[in-house]
Amino acid sequence: MKMMKFLCFQLLCIILLSNIGLFQSSYHDYADALSKSILFFEGQRSGYLPDNQRINWRGHSGLSDGWMVKTDLTGGYYDAGDNVKFNFPMAFTTTILAWSVIEFGEYMPPAELRNTLVAVKWGTDYLLKTVSQPNRIFVQVGDPILDHNCWERPEDMDTARTVYTVDAPNTASDVAGETAAALAAASIAFRSSDPGYSDTLLRTSTRVFDFADSYRGAYSDNLNIRNAVCPFYCDFDGYQDELLWGAAWLRRASQGESYLNYIQTNIKTLGADDNINEFGWDNKHAGLNVLVSKEVLEGNMYSLETYKASADSFMCTLIPESSSYHIEFSPGGLIYRPGGSNLQHATTISFLLLVYANYLERSYQTVNCGSVSISPTMLRHIAKRQVDYILGDNPKGMSYLVGYSNYYPGRIHHRGSSLPSIKDHPQFIACKEGSIYFNSSNPNPNVLVGALVGGPGEDDAYEDDRADFRKSEPTTYINAPFVGVLAYFVANPNF
Repeated sequence: MKMMKFLCFQLLCIILLSNIGLFQSSYHDYADALSKSILFFEGQRSGYLPDNQRINWRGHSGLSDGWMVKTDLTGGYYDAGDNVKFNFPMAFTTTILAWSVIEFGEYMPPAELRNTLVAVKWGTDYLLKTVSQPNRIFVQVGDPILDHNCWERPEDMDTARTVYTVDAPNTASDVAGETAAALAAASIAFRSSDPGYSDTLLRTSTRVFDFADSYRGAYSDNLNIRNAVCPFYCDFDGYQDELLWGAAWLRRASQGESYLNYIQTNIKTLGADDNINEFGWDNKHAGLNVLVSKEVLEGNMYSLETYKASADSFMCTLIPESSSYHIEFSPGGLIYRPGGSNLQHATTISFLLLVYANYLERSYQTVNCGSVSISPTMLRHIAKRQVDYILGDNPKGMSYLVGYSNYYPGRIHHRGSSLPSIKDHPQFIACKEGSIYFNSSNPNPNVLVGALVGGPGEDDAYEDDRADFRKSEPTTYINAPFVGVLAYFVANPNF
């Protein structure tokens, strides 16, 4: 009888969260969506593009990046629809792509696993350049005020490529901590295919973490940095989570006792038990708790139980019958958080749901949400609902993954996509000359295949409007977790 009640509760939650009565689930080609979501990163590349570049309307760009500080800072990714390299979200993007390989690489078709590792390496090759000098980290390339004042192809950009630098004893614990996390996570991802590169990543990660921990503070606290990173990628939530996040990844990569001791002893001092239910480029708490919980669930490391308790608590916020339920859903079933680029929440939370479900299943455990017990299957149902919504099971019937299905956003807020390709129009298009394309009602001439836009908000409304950047602008950190999520459903469409 208890088992029957449990199963009935699970079914009730699935119905509530999936809005099955409103939108019947349709078939989705998760393999096609995965391939496209990885391809997107080639459209965001900065630097010299390789011969096998598949998004062929792009060209070389940012080739002089770093010249003013006599350092090669070419490469990396543009974060969104502009031409600035913001290292804070770029490092987070790289961490999550690497984590996708670690947790879900076995589910990826071999070609897409290779493509994902290429995407990771494009990020880590650049990040290694940003920390190549002792006690110094380059945190950004490009003046965002000047850049945002232009509508210009990356291949044409003639705005200042200012390099923003933090030297010890000035602080950049957030960017350095996230960079350490990215390099450590990537060292795991490359361990079998490129052990030499893996060793370099781990060795560098250790050094960068020492810098982050020795000179504690946010990078946006530096006066020479603040005006360039705020309000775009200001550290709003403090640097402490990045220190724990970096240490946790170094513990996972190295199995070092010193990093285990760090995340144990700093639970209180760095706020690990604040139980903040956020995960994204600025706030790492929910992801940190899930990551560390692996050692509790699979390794019986009970000294880290606080992290698992926080991870459980976060999962319970998504369950309607839980007393701690408070995550908002749109009428159509999309996870909603206030602010722009709402799909970043849907993709990151879905990623954590699937990672945690795997940890729980391997250890034969469930999540206790007060009077109800939540199975790994239930967590996967919530994630699948988000994926299917994004791919078209929503009130608009629109795929928010560009290039997937026959109905997707055509006027995304993206300079390279909306301006004529340099291959078709090699003549220079100056800063303000691009305005005519920005203001055009025509669809973008270059389809940025695989781009996930910011997406609809609390009312499921989406107008295909280039000017509404909060909804129509893609970002690397919306796509990165979606890669791992899609990989899981490629192999487990019905789990």
